[in-house]
Amino acid sequence: MTTIKEIKELLATVKELDNPLFLEFEKDIRSGVQKEIIKRKKAIQAELDEDLRLESMLSYEKELYKQGLTLIAGVDEVGRGPLAGPVVAAAVILPKNCKIRGLNDSKKIPKKKHLEIFQTVQEQALAIGVGIIDNQVIDQVNIYEATKLAMKEAISQLSPQPEHLLIDAMKLELPISQTSIIKGDANSLSIAAASIVAKVTRDELMKDYDDQYPGYDFAANAGYGTANHLESLDKLGVTPIHRTSFEPIKSLVTANKES
Repeated sequence: MTTIKEIKELLATVKELDNPLFLEFEKDIRSGVQKEIIKRKKAIQAELDEDLRLESMLSYEKELYKQGLTLIAGVDEVGRGPLAGPVVAAAVILPKNCKIRGLNDSKKIPKKKHLEIFQTVQEQALAIGVGIIDNQVIDQVNIYEATKLAMKEAISQLSPQPEHLLIDAMKLELPISQTSIIKGDANSLSIAAASIVAKVTRDELMKDYDDQYPGYDFAANAGYGTANHLESLDKLGVTPIHRTSFEPIKSLVTANKES
């Protein structure tokens, strides 16, 4: 008689829900076998659902493939809202029809999965560019313009250069055809790839800043205005990486000048 372990190994090779092996093993009355059948069917269904999700996130890319374009760069940024640190943009060109399991808007990917998916993007991408604009430039030109500068810098690093840009809710003054997509990181795999590259890059930078400026919890809050961060600002003051054009930093700097 086939052991449950052997059946489990056989089921692991099955990729379709209508595979005849299921019908054969469903005749086996052992509860352990029935559990393995249910488990494998769930896993296959999850794979099918994920493939459908990824397929739907390639809809913009597929329209461009029909036009003969294959070098499509997804562009996204992270760090527009924090009180400290740079804004970081990434541009990523994925191979045609590339599907990376688990790739999504970086805000929807569990934190523990960030690095793993980031590494897969690095392995599979045809080109990756990263643009980093520091807080001093943000204060000089405003966060919207700084975001555009970061995106342009990221795109300039791409080799080969893209034939088309898919950008998350932004239009850039560049001589490259482009599509601005609202919630692009949730609707385009190319933009989602850029989203995770920008996110991991910025998080690593903020960890370094946490070592340089202890007490603000930058590794955990990434420079956003959490309760701990705001408390530390009151106690420790403003650091060289804080954005002085953002409140409450602006008021703190003004108050310090006046006192």
